[in-house]
Amino acid sequence: MTPYQTQYSAWQLSRRIGPDDADLLAATLVDAQIDLNPHQVDAALFAFQSPLSKGVILADEVGLGKTIEAGLVIAQRWAERKRRILVIVPANLRKQWHQELQEKFSLQALILEAGSYKQLKKDGLRSPFEPASRIVICSYQFAKSRADDLKRVPWDLVVMDEAHRLRNVYKTSNVIGKALKEALAHAPKVLLTATPLQNSLLELYGLVSLVDERVFGDLPSFRDQFGGLGNADTFAKLRARLQSVCKRTLRRQVQPYISYTRRIPMVEQFTPSPDEQVLRGLVADYLRRPVLNALQSGQRQLISLVLWKLLASSSYAIGGALGTMAKRLERQLAAQPEAELVDTLDQDYEALAETEEEWSEADTDPSAEQLASTAEESVELREYQRLATTIRDNAKGQALLKALGKAFAELQRLQANKKALIFTESRRTQDYLLSLLEQSPYAGQIVLFNGTNTGAQAQRIHADWLKRHAGTDRITGSRTADTRAALVEHFRDSAQIMIATEAGAEGINLQFCSLVINYDLPWNPQRIEQRIGRCHRYGQQHDVVVVNFIDLSNPADQRVYELLAQKFQLFEGVFGASDEVLGTIGSGVDFERRIAEIYQTCRNPQEIEGSFQQLQLDLSGEINAAMLKTRQLLLENFDEAVQDKLKLRQNESTSARNRYERLLMDLTRAELQGHAEFDDAGFTLTQTPHGLSPQDAPPGRYELPRRSGEAHLYRTGHPLAQALIEQARGRKLPAAKLRFNYDGYRLKVSTLQTLRGQSGWLALSVMTIEAMDTAEDYLLLAGVTADGSPLHDEDAEKLLRLPAQVQKSDSPTRPPDSLDRETLRLEALHTTAVNSRNLGYFDTEVQKLDAWADDLKNGLENEVKEIDREIKDVRRSASVAATLDEKLHWQKRQRELEESRNRLRRRIFDRQDEIDGQRSQLIIELEARLSRNASLKDIFIIQWELD
Repeated sequence: MTPYQTQYSAWQLSRRIGPDDADLLAATLVDAQIDLNPHQVDAALFAFQSPLSKGVILADEVGLGKTIEAGLVIAQRWAERKRRILVIVPANLRKQWHQELQEKFSLQALILEAGSYKQLKKDGLRSPFEPASRIVICSYQFAKSRADDLKRVPWDLVVMDEAHRLRNVYKTSNVIGKALKEALAHAPKVLLTATPLQNSLLELYGLVSLVDERVFGDLPSFRDQFGGLGNADTFAKLRARLQSVCKRTLRRQVQPYISYTRRIPMVEQFTPSPDEQVLRGLVADYLRRPVLNALQSGQRQLISLVLWKLLASSSYAIGGALGTMAKRLERQLAAQPEAELVDTLDQDYEALAETEEEWSEADTDPSAEQLASTAEESVELREYQRLATTIRDNAKGQALLKALGKAFAELQRLQANKKALIFTESRRTQDYLLSLLEQSPYAGQIVLFNGTNTGAQAQRIHADWLKRHAGTDRITGSRTADTRAALVEHFRDSAQIMIATEAGAEGINLQFCSLVINYDLPWNPQRIEQRIGRCHRYGQQHDVVVVNFIDLSNPADQRVYELLAQKFQLFEGVFGASDEVLGTIGSGVDFERRIAEIYQTCRNPQEIEGSFQQLQLDLSGEINAAMLKTRQLLLENFDEAVQDKLKLRQNESTSARNRYERLLMDLTRAELQGHAEFDDAGFTLTQTPHGLSPQDAPPGRYELPRRSGEAHLYRTGHPLAQALIEQARGRKLPAAKLRFNYDGYRLKVSTLQTLRGQSGWLALSVMTIEAMDTAEDYLLLAGVTADGSPLHDEDAEKLLRLPAQVQKSDSPTRPPDSLDRETLRLEALHTTAVNSRNLGYFDTEVQKLDAWADDLKNGLENEVKEIDREIKDVRRSASVAATLDEKLHWQKRQRELEESRNRLRRRIFDRQDEIDGQRSQLIIELEARLSRNASLKDIFIIQWELD
């Protein structure tokens, strides 16, 4: 390639692209390290459908990769240098999002919570929500607590995951929803939820109002207009309004593109030893006491929840927690400062901090009666701890050894890797299981994974991993991220069993493993789904075996398992938990609280059975079959239409990705002459080009996409690629003569054959159009033959693909006037297309504003009609009144209503004027955003010959 051709390629790779361009996501698709499915590309493009849109709701069914869809949107905005991006998620999904953005899109993120926020403030960062070059991830609770800070940031994009948590934002009781709606009213948003409509159409109104308050009028007018959907016209009207803001794809519609495997459940039953049962009985009675010194300051319910779980985990877990509580009471008696119990137990139960963030509980003040019994309580706790430490063998541990044998036999039948992922909720139980398994046939085959990963084993594995991957971009420089990657790789390549705490359920992909063992079963269905999702996910080749344990001596444990298995369908089938049931529980922490209350208050099997039956009834009542049918009709499209569209999307995105990869590699080959050796799979950089640091472009192997494990991942966003693109774009190239070699090209281009032996001119210009708060670049490649005849637009572009040589020109000739006319024609063509497209955007927004204004006016008129109906009722009552007093009463009531109606009518005129004024002002603002500024920049002119 000549410098002219690389310059053209550089502009193609880096031009700013309009929302209607088929190449919009092309560069992002090259950078994404995933096998993109067409429904994900389609969803991302839906989010970009109009630059005037305030956002969208992506409502694909569970398991279709809404995180990837949002990741594509985020990556595209990042590439456009719109980098004030906020991701709000449930607390337990923060690390998963952090990892997905880093691994799949090479985007760095910052998890912002109370500790990191304070540290950034201390370090002098005035606005921690605007860190340099990082996406911000935080929980709903943290976002709500910092709503004033959020309001001050001019966000380019806000993504909200599990957004159904906010669907009741129209209710005054939804404090978090209201705070975030107000704080982020100015920000474009992408809401992710599999259940946008659960029990009431008002939930849909709430979610849509979070995105754009002008899709519908106010709440009363929405109720009046869409409260009853019996009328077909009303239904069609609502569906039409929703189609511009909400997109939903179903699993069955993507079956041609995604191969799903099944979940196979296995249950291992056990009976605790007499000593274990005695310990459980003593601690259970202790936790049920009305007054406890060890649990106070508004955290009794939360800490009780943790202790019930540790009690079910192992004697080691509960023994350690009891010792922590006793030590705290002893320090209290000695008048020594002690840490908050919630902080000390966080070491035993890793999910405590995240559970606490979503927990609310009233404070309680210690009474004199409580303080008087502190000494006795600490002695009791020490006695329970002593009993726990005498129990060395746990019946559930022995059951694990049996279960492993059975499960590995099932994996052998499935021809899957003989690997197991064991989850526990306690770090102490993790240590116990390691000790247990090291005395079994699995000795030497175990790796631990937890929230700190600072043990001797993890440090050794991390050090070996650093040596193995030295000089590659596998090493991020973050000790936490690199250690996690090292442990996963060790599990994949060397170990047979990974024992993980809840940290292992977040942000790691273990498709090579197809056995998940819940040694401790969380009560939160969302956490269980997260755990199983480490293995049962896109890319899994085998059915996934899921093992759970049931304590035969504990009826409450048995009922918890039945509820999770049967009601939530977590452990078998193809897709796991259903949208409907997961959607009903909102925050899984609230569901955990209800189960904890049953453990806390029920003492016999009859009480336990009754309470669980009531919980199941409550869940059933929350799943409204009529609303599910309404959701289906409102938000789902015909399978055939969706599948046809997805087939088209697949072809478009594959073509765009391939073309951009080819452009990038061709440009790289030309620009790195003398610096790299190329082959069909990539290139080896022998020396870092001038102007780049070895950190940005270290010598070594580069591949696009990465095929071998140790190669650097080359992509359009890589610092080396960016530098080469900028280098090629920035050259000042004089007019020149190029001779193109048709026979040297690897493919036949039939339309160019007729031009062989001819010559002519090519001119490249870049037209930039600024409108709608953004800029778009259009490449105007004008071509003519020597006699002035214009080349077809595609032929001019194809000509630049051929190998060429720059020829010496003795006396440069002047290009014909027809070349300028061709450039003007292309300029007019693109300008007309942009104007037509922007007119479409404008019309759509105006129609939306008109519908919004009509909704509000209809709402006001309906108020008058309601008063008129009431007046008629009063007149009827007056006409049949039996006494004078009654008649006078009804006459008085009629006058009051008529006065009220007249006042309302007068107010309607003022309100309608106000609504029309708002509409006019919004249209003026739209017109200002649509006003465009165009400029033209000449890049190069060449004279061409085609051999």
